[in-house]
Amino acid sequence: MKHSLDILPLSSWIDTGDKPLVIAGPCSAETEEQLVSTAHLLANTGKVNVLRAGIWKPRTRPGEFEGIGSIGLEWLKRAKAETGLLTATEVATAKHVEEALAAGVDVLWVGARSTANPFTVQEIADALKGVDVPVFVKNPVNPDLSLWIGALERINGAGIKKLGAIHRGFSSFEKTAFRNEPMWDIAIQLKTIAPELPIINDPSHICGNRELIPYITQKAMDMDMQGLIIESHIDPSVAWTDAKQQVTPAALAELLDNVAVRKAGSNNPVFEDKLAELRQQIDKLDDQILKQIGDRMKIAEKIGEYKRDNNVTILQVSRWDEIVQKRVQLAKALNISEDFAVKYLELLHNESIRKQNEIMNSKANAEA
Repeated sequence: MKHSLDILPLSSWIDTGDKPLVIAGPCSAETEEQLVSTAHLLANTGKVNVLRAGIWKPRTRPGEFEGIGSIGLEWLKRAKAETGLLTATEVATAKHVEEALAAGVDVLWVGARSTANPFTVQEIADALKGVDVPVFVKNPVNPDLSLWIGALERINGAGIKKLGAIHRGFSSFEKTAFRNEPMWDIAIQLKTIAPELPIINDPSHICGNRELIPYITQKAMDMDMQGLIIESHIDPSVAWTDAKQQVTPAALAELLDNVAVRKAGSNNPVFEDKLAELRQQIDKLDDQILKQIGDRMKIAEKIGEYKRDNNVTILQVSRWDEIVQKRVQLAKALNISEDFAVKYLELLHNESIRKQNEIMNSKANAEA
């Protein structure tokens, strides 16, 4: 289902030439010297469009550094005057919006914790009514696409047409190499249902450590995202917040030099012809797969009837374990990831159970 947002193209509100948008700067504004010095180094790279800095920091526990506060807005103003960089900061309340706009901040973003709360988003949206300012909305902490879309709709409903999304990954109970799991499929879904919406990537918060940032940055570019927001500090080792995921301006410049930026299409007719041919093959295979799934479900229905007539439960755990073990081995042999194979089998299994449950309960309902 497509979502219609009344927005302007990214190129009409931030000129990046033919390159991706790059927003960079420290996680937190700590001191005036730290922020302004970092801004100069970032501007000197010639690769950064917008200077970011956290002024108000939502912290999990009280007593942690919650941002320098409003005085940091004056430091942003000075950094802009001296470097020419546009400025950006996170807002989480109506008061934040009012103070940031009064200080001339050029770009605002709504953080992941705020996106998760519709009341907070609506408060921010109400404060933005009648204002012409670019606003980015980060994905919510948890993997909930509806919350993300809802927040975007609320901000857009306030009249904000310079609107974009930030993909910063999602929390997960599983411990992996990432601070926040990318869950690219959710970002892809957002691109699919709102194709006009610019989406930029936040490798810093996905990775949680600087070593993985180049990998995620390249992945984001390959996923046709329109920019990056990366935390950069003049000396990450002494940063007051998120020290492990910040890079120096020099390291950022090197990272951006090594990123391959690819285009969404090609003017080469030979390429287009070959691509069309390969897509036709995929379409044919997809049709065959769906037909075979349909045949599989018919057999599942027969199994449901047989279980019903013999008073046997639907779920057979040992059978499910056997299916997973055998099919995963086959998937590996076919160079298909185990994760994909398991998810695919779970979908088939759940649909089979649903159909068998309908059959078994239909008889019970009829007898009742």
